[in-house]
Amino acid sequence: MRFTDVFIKRPVLAVSISFLIALLGMQAIFKMQVREYPEMTNTVVTVTTSYYGASADLVQGFITQPLEQAVAQADNIDYMTSQSVLGKSTITVNMKLNTDPNAALSDILAKTNSVRSQLPKESEDPTVTMSTGSTTAVLYIGFTSDELSSSQITDYLERVINPQLFTVNGVSKVDLYGGMKYALRIWLDPAKMAALRLTAVDVMGVLNANNYQSATGQAVGEFVLYNGSADTQVSNVEELKNLVISSDEGDVTRLSDIAKVTLEKSHDVYRASANGEEAVVAAINAAPSANPINIAADVLELLPQLEANLPSNIDMNIMYDSTIAINESINEVIKTIVEAAVIVLVVITIFLGSFRAVIIPIVTIPLSLIGVAMVMQAMGFSWNLMTLLAMVLAIGLVVDDAIVVLENVDRHIKLGESPFRAAIIGTREIAVPVISMTLTLGAVYAPIALMSGITGSLFKEFALTLAGAVFVSGIVALTLSPMMCSKMLKANEAPNKFEKTVHHYLDRMTNRYAAMLKAVMQHRPVILAFAVIVFASLPTYSSSSLANLHLPRIKG
Repeated sequence: MRFTDVFIKRPVLAVSISFLIALLGMQAIFKMQVREYPEMTNTVVTVTTSYYGASADLVQGFITQPLEQAVAQADNIDYMTSQSVLGKSTITVNMKLNTDPNAALSDILAKTNSVRSQLPKESEDPTVTMSTGSTTAVLYIGFTSDELSSSQITDYLERVINPQLFTVNGVSKVDLYGGMKYALRIWLDPAKMAALRLTAVDVMGVLNANNYQSATGQAVGEFVLYNGSADTQVSNVEELKNLVISSDEGDVTRLSDIAKVTLEKSHDVYRASANGEEAVVAAINAAPSANPINIAADVLELLPQLEANLPSNIDMNIMYDSTIAINESINEVIKTIVEAAVIVLVVITIFLGSFRAVIIPIVTIPLSLIGVAMVMQAMGFSWNLMTLLAMVLAIGLVVDDAIVVLENVDRHIKLGESPFRAAIIGTREIAVPVISMTLTLGAVYAPIALMSGITGSLFKEFALTLAGAVFVSGIVALTLSPMMCSKMLKANEAPNKFEKTVHHYLDRMTNRYAAMLKAVMQHRPVILAFAVIVFASLPTYSSSSLANLHLPRIKG
């Protein structure tokens, strides 16, 4: 193919193409996101309904079942689980992979609202929440105090800390574990209530009547407009204690007469501890499209400012940072890339024998690995363990095309051609095989990207990155490598001692292989009979025998 001649005759064009590939690849390297795994949207929608005081069977029959039947009609549901316990119903809906989280939330919320009228009036409205990606938060930060209770710490975190954390780009929500909101709690005394002939229903009626919201309107005078308001709520413990429950002929029964009133946790179902102390743990969750590494870096940069403004009786400690494992994994893969590159270079040097010739395929490795970043950016990929693993495997593949071109050009030089003439003739001969090799390798790996499910989502970026690296290496092999061969290889150059030694051992290896192959071909019937015996002795399994196959159990 004659199109390769232009790159040999115009070396500036070949170098310019390689520089363009390197430039576009370098900008892509610094702009792409860094993640642990390829971006996948695992949407989980949770429907939680509280029915305080109701047994698990009652919650199951009157809350969980109607909600399950309604939610099951939503689209793109993979599977659904539910749990009914004392006073609470929880339905967890796992959506299909890469389902639009906002559409799933809207759909399930609409289905939930459609059966709200069928639920008991005493139950609270269902709460629909959505989470995507990993169930583990990016960061867990613990807050402890020797003087303040967990509810007091929670109150401070909600008012001061959470708004500042939400200013970090990519933070979707901050969950607080171990801390309960403040609430006015009433502990009824059954003996005193029985003596005064009062029931819990009577107390509830009074509480509801004193928690009444109403638009009282306006009073219009001739010159003045009066805005009306009705203060029907209690605002502290003393007001709640003095609430009148009943009156009989001047005898007034107040809430403090039949109950204990306190201001404390709304409930005490679970607690959190940090380093052996009762604590409130803030879990910082990332948005589906956010980069957890960037979020962790931004939050860690904000923490010194938060710690400086903390009250002196509150201590803050980072309990868990998920990005440490991500960074360590990525660093290990990068280390493996360097090791693989060194091994490939050593092997190339040993078998080519010429340090001058080794430079030509060596240039292909960084150009291909940098250039494939341009392809990755165009496809919306990120730097993750799968794409970096593809880089490791690509190191041994991207040098093949350049070595084939180099060997063919070197063959023509040894036949007496000048380096320029040998580069033109050799590249013409090898251009079609190089293109065929490139397309074949790309065709082998690319179909992996067509797989569906979690496997397809994980290995799509791996396969296309590997195919893209081979494609870029083919371009380099047909543009830059022939030009370098014409400039760097020398005609009639006496081989050095290292090259002579390498060729001596390779020639001996070739002669031994030729002798073994000749011996095998002279006894062809024996070899064929041996092959038939081997294949006949292979065990065969039917589907029924595989089903009845008992594997040993490993205890550990």
